[in-house]
Amino acid sequence: MAKTESKKTITYDSKYTEDWVPIKSIMNGMVQLDNGYYVTGVKIEPKNIFIMDQGTQENVIFNLRNFYNMIDYEFWLVVADRPVDINVYLANLQLQYSKTPNGAIRKIIVQDIDKANMFMGAEYNVVDTEYFILFKEKKMEIIGKRIHNLIAALANCGINASQVSNSDIRMILDNFLNGGTTTNFGTVMPL
Repeated sequence: MAKTESKKTITYDSKYTEDWVPIKSIMNGMVQLDNGYYVTGVKIEPKNIFIMDQGTQENVIFNLRNFYNMIDYEFWLVVADRPVDINVYLANLQLQYSKTPNGAIRKIIVQDIDKANMFMGAEYNVVDTEYFILFKEKKMEIIGKRIHNLIAALANCGINASQVSNSDIRMILDNFLNGGTTTNFGTVMPL
């Protein structure tokens, strides 16, 4: 007898991504999923090893290789762009300009202001690239141990890391689910 398989098509009535993603909540730097798992991890500070001497570069690469080989569970390396508001930077430049009497320094500040204004144009998207290692787990004690181990092991590689925050989690979700458009999850707008 031939076995027949039926294809099931799942349809979603909502046009909003957050209505069909299996996220129960975001708390304490973790995404709680509907199936009881938590997704969390560490945020890694970027480090340019190419400005180091050859021996230090090779040491960092060797330590990172050992670091990745020690991870014995499923994990995801995530690179995400966080939009940057450079208005604060521009305001500081304006303050420096008004405080500086030296004409040469004022000229340099004006050049920086012009360059910053150029980046504010529509054709530019000013972002800060951030790096994460994420994993999923159900048990809180295992989550705590994994985060501690990841931070310590990365420190042995000369790389700083910290547990992801709720803001980091939301930014990652915005990047992957909404094309980088910021959303306000759970925000109630008054009429």
